[in-house]
Amino acid sequence: MTETIKLAVNGTLMRGLELNPNLLNVDATFEREAKTEAAYRIWSIDDKYPAMIKVSSGGVAVAVEVWQVPLAGLGIILSQEPPGLAIGKVFLDDGEEVLGVIGEPLTVEGKKEITEFGGWRAYQEAS
Repeated sequence: MTETIKLAVNGTLMRGLELNPNLLNVDATFEREAKTEAAYRIWSIDDKYPAMIKVSSGGVAVAVEVWQVPLAGLGIILSQEPPGLAIGKVFLDDGEEVLGVIGEPLTVEGKKEITEFGGWRAYQEAS
């Protein structure tokens, strides 16, 4: 059996979106929809993808998808992510800690904050 690790995604890696094939191509499997704990803010990077950052105050619960990713595929997925995104620890609202796609602080400088939408899909639907 292939060893896997949980990965929370909050943007274009989600089901049906532009970079979702990057997950499918390494045989990742969708586990569930979830929300982060209310400690994150999210920005639109030129309306191409989001960047989520953990904050000390003023955060919200962000909609994410949790995927089971084969360990061998994690590096491949990260190498295909847009600049300014990285893998870090993400805390879900049920108390679970998983790896997740997070933004680097410099990436969001001067970009449109979309925290009020609670997630990338909701922002895209409202745009």
